[in-house]
Amino acid sequence: MSAELLGFNIDTFGFEEAVNRAKILIDGRKVSQIVTINPEMFNTAQKDNDFANIIKEADMVIPDGIGVKLALSINGVKTDRIPGIDFAKRLLEEAALSNIPVGIVGGKEEIVKKAAENLSKEINGLNIVYYHNGYFDNDNEIYAEINSKSPKLILVAMGSPRQEKFIFNAKKNLKPALMIGIGGSLDVWSGNIKRAPVIFQKLGLEWFYRTVTQPSRFKRIFPTLPLFLIKAISKRSV
Repeated sequence: MSAELLGFNIDTFGFEEAVNRAKILIDGRKVSQIVTINPEMFNTAQKDNDFANIIKEADMVIPDGIGVKLALSINGVKTDRIPGIDFAKRLLEEAALSNIPVGIVGGKEEIVKKAAENLSKEINGLNIVYYHNGYFDNDNEIYAEINSKSPKLILVAMGSPRQEKFIFNAKKNLKPALMIGIGGSLDVWSGNIKRAPVIFQKLGLEWFYRTVTQPSRFKRIFPTLPLFLIKAISKRSV
């Protein structure tokens, strides 16, 4: 199930179905890519054709940002918002149950190390076979290191569009695996940044909480979010 939004197909699975689809990709015979899309990524794709093509070629594109859910709703499509951080965490839990080896790339060295430690403590049986910070110049060296450990689920936290491009290029360099861009999730999992209270999460207002607590994010949200919704409304009226 999918819906077209501003030139891109967005998968409209519920959370559980998205998880099940991802599990199939983990067992696949190629490097698969899941994009957790938000309004900022639509904006980037308008300026970056390579990035736009990466989104179009992804195996799954799920609505991470509340703005994407609202835009779909404006166009008559009802779907769940699937927060990337929750989706990735659930896949880690599923990986632990099936002893699927996991790799993590991104963040500062102390952040990715602490996140890996915390996740291993929290998720019984989690098998993290590889992690590396996101500060490197030679992607091929990292691909080689990943291949030597053979993780089947790889989370990449380098910010968009860098993480999506790293994953896309991995398709011709890595053994079969499922790769997902997870943005700032490592900051939360490491304890470096506190996640929004549950009420904000349920209302889809994590972006608001993060903007209030991290004012530097304001320029990223405005005017991107309102302009994105205006475009969605304009498309509906066409």
